[in-house]
Amino acid sequence: MSKATLDAPAKAEEKISPLLKMVLELGPLVVFFFANSRGEWLAAQFPVLAEMGGPIFIATGLFMAATAIALVVSWVLTRTLPMMPLISGIVVFVFGALTLWLQNDTFIKMKPTIVNSLFGAILLGGLLFGKSLLGYVFHAAFRLTDEGWRKLTLRWGLFFVFLAVLNEVVWRSFSTDFWVAFKVWGTMPITILFTLSQMPLIMRHSVEQPEEGKAP
Repeated sequence: MSKATLDAPAKAEEKISPLLKMVLELGPLVVFFFANSRGEWLAAQFPVLAEMGGPIFIATGLFMAATAIALVVSWVLTRTLPMMPLISGIVVFVFGALTLWLQNDTFIKMKPTIVNSLFGAILLGGLLFGKSLLGYVFHAAFRLTDEGWRKLTLRWGLFFVFLAVLNEVVWRSFSTDFWVAFKVWGTMPITILFTLSQMPLIMRHSVEQPEEGKAP
């Protein structure tokens, strides 16, 4: 894989401001939370939504729509779709459709489990074959030693597995409203804290990027 290919996604993302990028990533989750908490009000204001079912089903439908909009906006602005949001979006559409079609919220509740398990399996599986796949995603954002990429990939792989298990525990043990709130206000802060906790490792294994125009 060429350096130009690796750098392309990161250069494309530079076209999106950090604030807009955050809105595109968190917007669908906020819509999901709001629609679930105000589902009855939304159904009263927009009778067509009532045909979907209860609040969780209205939230699922709007979550799918918001996810589609976020992906389209990202594509229009950058002409590329980041792999992780794309995979997550596909799972949202599949499990969201099953949720609405079968009127069974188990499918949308299992979506985070499936996505995180998939990401964890990909990262950890890559390590088994000697590939630090996280490096292909963030190669253009920062440079690390091979050891650094291996450690970071291992940690993120295990973290995704942790999130998958955590989601299973929460949705099977608590109410739907609690699960929705935890998905937005629990999982996201945990992920941010984990990301920040990896900064010391990144700093220890960072490699200076060669200046343009100078030979390596």
